[in-house]
Amino acid sequence: MSGAPATGPTTLLVIAKEPVPGRVKTRLTPPFRPDEAAEIAAAALEDTLRTVLTLPARRRVVVLDGRPGPWLPPGIEVRPQCEGTLDERIAVALGSCAGPALLIGMDTPQLSAAHLAPALAPGAWEDGGAWFGPAEDGGFWALGMAVPDPALVRGVPMSLPRTGRLQRARLTDAGLTVRDLPPLRDVDTALDAAEVAAEAPYGRFAATLARLTPQKAVR
Repeated sequence: MSGAPATGPTTLLVIAKEPVPGRVKTRLTPPFRPDEAAEIAAAALEDTLRTVLTLPARRRVVVLDGRPGPWLPPGIEVRPQCEGTLDERIAVALGSCAGPALLIGMDTPQLSAAHLAPALAPGAWEDGGAWFGPAEDGGFWALGMAVPDPALVRGVPMSLPRTGRLQRARLTDAGLTVRDLPPLRDVDTALDAAEVAAEAPYGRFAATLARLTPQKAVR
């Protein structure tokens, strides 16, 4: 990428876990070994961060559980995650931002500028509302608020088929206008990984999966 990244009013946050074998993408094992699952996670994170670098934002921050590694490109700030459950970690990450903030995860390496364009366009926050990116498994891959309020995330049960519905309802019940981003598929299983790689065949994620997949059955 050449030139300085574009600026904008929004802080972009990527909540992520250091890709350590045995701590990430455990549902990929089997068919992959823990070290291979960690490679796949690192590739997904790197692709996500490189997309973030192309987007108009005031700041670009990875909110990290662990330590930075070679997957971290220049131009991304690093902030440590707090302790606690996932809802608490998301709440604190968003609540630490002054002004509009949009948080995404590391499990959607197919993410493109087009997916986030509506939330980053001029006037995207004029109504003072929220943006929500539903995941196909019932969760969510993006959550943004014009005025981040940690109370609108705390207590939402995470990693359940109803998580996205409950989180979106929390926003609307607070009186916010919620606009939706396109649904995306999270990479949790080997089948998810294969489908996502087919959707975004030119990134590091797809290349890493192709290198590691021979001899492995995808179910």
